[in-house]
Amino acid sequence: MANDIHATIEEREGVITVVMDRPEKLNAISPQMTETYWEAVRQMSTRNDLRCMVITAKGKYFSAGIDLNAPNKREFHPDQAHPGWNYRRDYRLHHLLYDEMENLEKPIIMAVQGICLGAGVEMAMSCDFRFCTPRAEFALPEVDLGLIPGSGGVNRLTRLLGPSWGKWIAMAGMRVAAEQAKTIGLVHDVFQEETFMDDVYAFCDRLITIPADALGLAKLTVDMAADLDRVGGRHLSRLANTTLKATPEHLERTARFKK
Repeated sequence: MANDIHATIEEREGVITVVMDRPEKLNAISPQMTETYWEAVRQMSTRNDLRCMVITAKGKYFSAGIDLNAPNKREFHPDQAHPGWNYRRDYRLHHLLYDEMENLEKPIIMAVQGICLGAGVEMAMSCDFRFCTPRAEFALPEVDLGLIPGSGGVNRLTRLLGPSWGKWIAMAGMRVAAEQAKTIGLVHDVFQEETFMDDVYAFCDRLITIPADALGLAKLTVDMAADLDRVGGRHLSRLANTTLKATPEHLERTARFKK
């Protein structure tokens, strides 16, 4: 009998980690996995001791994408008796998770140890930082099924990489290997398998040393700046620093320069 626990939550100092472990289904994203992501995001949102979130997996695949055979998931099984507006409503429920990951004022890291397809790539686009091993590959195969990636695989990917690589991955359905993913900006770095999670957590430890308010506002302002003109972006930065200038962390860290 297959294990019904497809993903678990682990904690270490300041870091919460979701680990997918469903090898018989190549870590296809099930409802239980999705609820585990939500639980981790909720904990990140409400607990000040958690500063960083990591999403990773065990096995050859990071994820094969959404589990198309998941029970009781109407958004993945539309039929003629199910009106389009209901389908789109239910589909939005899945989008809300990725939106919340983007909106959270704390960093989320995707640690891709293997092949990452479909919704796995779309979820990665909602994370702030992405790392992988040399054997990782990335692809959006939805177009081969007569669809387009509907959970951010077009808009977030194009926003991140530009139309040229967006078409290469989402339109032509091409696979991207680890080093090419780093070259085009799909991942930030490629770590060796032997030390992969140690390297990922070392990066988390670096993030944790940054004052929380500054880190959160840096995330917000970077994301917002992508939609602003140069003048608006500069105004936004000044407004953010007006708030940060009075925080205890800033005052404490700059006091040493005044001695």
